[in-house]
Formats: sequence, structure tokens, C-alpha cells
Amino acid sequence: MDRKNEIKYIPRIADKLLEKKLNIFAAINIVGPKFCGKTVTALNKSKSCLLLQKNPDKKNIILTANINPDSLLDGEKPRLIDEWQDAPNIWDAVRSRCDFSSSPGQFILTGSTSKKVKTRHTGTGRISTFNMYPMSLYESGESNGQVSLKKLFDGEEKLENGCISKSNLEDIVFAACRGGWPYVFKIKNKDDQLEIAKDYLQQIYLEDMFNVDEVKRDSETMKTILKSYARNISTLAKKVSILEDVQAIRNISEKTLDDYINVLKKLYIVNDLEGWSPNIRSKTAIRTGNKREFVDPSLVSAALGGSPTKYLKDLNSFGFIFETLCIRDLKVYSSALNGELSYYRDNLGLECDCVLHLEDTRYALIEFKLGDFQVEEAAKHLNKLESLIKEYNSNNSHKIDEPTLKIVITASKYGYRRPNDGVFVIPIGCLKD
Repeated sequence: MDRKNEIKYIPRIADKLLEKKLNIFAAINIVGPKFCGKTVTALNKSKSCLLLQKNPDKKNIILTANINPDSLLDGEKPRLIDEWQDAPNIWDAVRSRCDFSSSPGQFILTGSTSKKVKTRHTGTGRISTFNMYPMSLYESGESNGQVSLKKLFDGEEKLENGCISKSNLEDIVFAACRGGWPYVFKIKNKDDQLEIAKDYLQQIYLEDMFNVDEVKRDSETMKTILKSYARNISTLAKKVSILEDVQAIRNISEKTLDDYINVLKKLYIVNDLEGWSPNIRSKTAIRTGNKREFVDPSLVSAALGGSPTKYLKDLNSFGFIFETLCIRDLKVYSSALNGELSYYRDNLGLECDCVLHLEDTRYALIEFKLGDFQVEEAAKHLNKLESLIKEYNSNNSHKIDEPTLKIVITASKYGYRRPNDGVFVIPIGCLKD
């Protein structure tokens, strides 16, 4: 079965990572939220495929997988097996095939639900997994990509001539409400594009949540939890705060809340940031709870009944959604650099919206601000944290790496490097991997 020619492929940053892994590992497992483009990206690299989702012959395929899964693996390599969890015996068959022949680039597996399935083997050493996200602004063509994150880290980009975004605030607000779902770009009418995220959200609590496992759950409870999570997006809201918010409408326990949030994690909808805890102040002063995030800002807008028109009149509320947009894009861009995101905040008022760590120990301190008038405040936060790290290093034999970059990401038009403190001010509409 070959559908590669039916789809006009939009290049993705994940292409680089998939290509690299195909040259190293026998099999690759791509995970992430549904409709983020996993299957199409995998099809672009595969030479044969077995597509389980919405396959008219799915029942027979699953029956075959239960009896003789190895027979489903034959085909030109790399062979794609989409939504393999629906026929979990395929995982063990792939692992066994890779044990027999460890040649790289044999199989690509994809899945949009990390539901628990019975497998005999973990896949360690044979099957490499990586996360894929909805499209970034650079992938959708809404960032001109004048500023490369990699070149910034490597010192090859100094922004000596500045940069100019082609996307204004109105464009950014619309892009956040619409989301980075590849399917939206097949729809010409912009108002109609906004309906995709609303439908996606409905599918979570009307259908997808029931496909994770056999536990019975309530759609209205999940809908209420999604809305509460959206109200607390980009904050350090404690679980008890979300629980009280939900309990005002639905009678649930803390255990039930944990269960529903875990479902959202398994569907790759929840995308929280963990706290960064450098030993530069008393450990009791550092806040390490998760910063609440969705995998795409459009789900926040959909859950809250928002719209571009509404948020252009309420930029204070949009600021939290803008942070979710920036985190999504940074996760996409940093994936090619093996980067990880966290945040810093302590009880003495010092904060940093995002810390981007590379595996070679370099890192960037990052703040998100909508407008130019907020840049000065953001730069003060970054400079204060850098000074604290330097002060710690001057007083201790065990040194902490100092930040490689200090960045303020904005929704404004112009980007530059501040001459006095070296802080980069970069419009999200200029950034790329």
C-alpha cells in the first residue's frame, strides 16, 4: 500500500532527526499528538508502508498480527507501520527482526497514544523514539527564519544588522489560535481554519480519551479539566488549584484528576515544563513545580472559547498563550540540537520563562514578551540571573556553567542585540532551528 504520491509534502524540521536516526538505528518510533504530521513525515522517508489507522482491512491485519506478525514486516525498507499500538504484537516482531539483522533504517513506527500495550521487549538499543510536535511558525512559513538558533549558540549570528519579521501582532495572534496542525493549510478560508482546533479539542473528550485504556471516564469531566488547564496555562498553578477549579463544577477526587491528566499526557496533549534547579540559592527558595503547558496554543484558545478578535482586545490574556506558542516552536527548533526546555523561578521573585539546555552543557536564558516596551524588564530578569550565577561561581569551587545566550523572544517586528548587556531581542517571526 503506497499513499506517498497522494500527499503534497511540507518539509519539517523533524526530517533531519529522522534521517539521522535512520542512519543509526534499525527502527525508529515517532510519537506525538495526532494530526501533527507524523505519518506524512514517515511516508516521505519510507519505501513501503502498512497504515492501520482507518484501514478498511484493519480487523484482518490485527488478526494476522496476533497470529503471525512477522508476515506484516515484509516490504521495501524503510517500512512504515502507522499506529502500531492497534496491533501491539508488531512491536515484538520488529524488535526480533532487528535482533536478527541490525542493519540501520529498516522500520519506522508511529503512534499518537502512549497507551500501555503488552510487549515482551522494550526496544532498547534497537528502536529509537523521538517526539514530533505540531508545525512551528518557520515550518508554516510565518517565520522568515532570519535568525538560526543553532547559529546563535555557535556564535555565528551576532544580529549586527538586526532582523525584521514579516508577521505582525495580528498575524501572531491568529497563528496561535489556529495552531500548527498541518491539515489547516489545506483550508483556504482563514475563519474555517480556526475550526480545526475546536474540533480537535472535542475529539479529545468525545473519542480519544476512550482509546487510551479500558478505564471508564466521563467526557464532561475531561472537558472541564481541559478548560481549567487552559485557564492556568504558562503558570505554576498547583494541582490543588486546578482541583478546586474543577470541583466547582464536577465532583472529583485528586486521584481522579491525576488519572485524567495522565490520559492527556498519554495523548501527548499536556506538554508541561519542569523547573531548573541550579544550586545558586537556598534550595527552599527554588520553585520546581511544573509549568502548565499544552502541546499547541490553539488548544488553549479552543478550550477557553477564544478567538483572534477577542485576544487582540485582551493582550494580557494572550500573553500566556503567546508563551505556549514560543515553547512549542522552541521544542521544534531545539529538537535538531538535542535540546531540552525548563524554566527558573524562585520565591524571592527572580524568574526566567524558559531555559534551553543543549546536551553539551551550553544553555540559553529566555524570556517571552509581546511588545518592545516589555523588553527592558525581561532583560533585567536575565541579567540578574546571570549575575547570580557569576556571584555563586566566585564564591564556590564547584562552578556552574554561565549562560551562553540571553534572549527575549517577542511578537514585535524588529530584532537586534542590545549593546550594553548582549541580550538578543528576537521576534518569533524571525526564528528557526
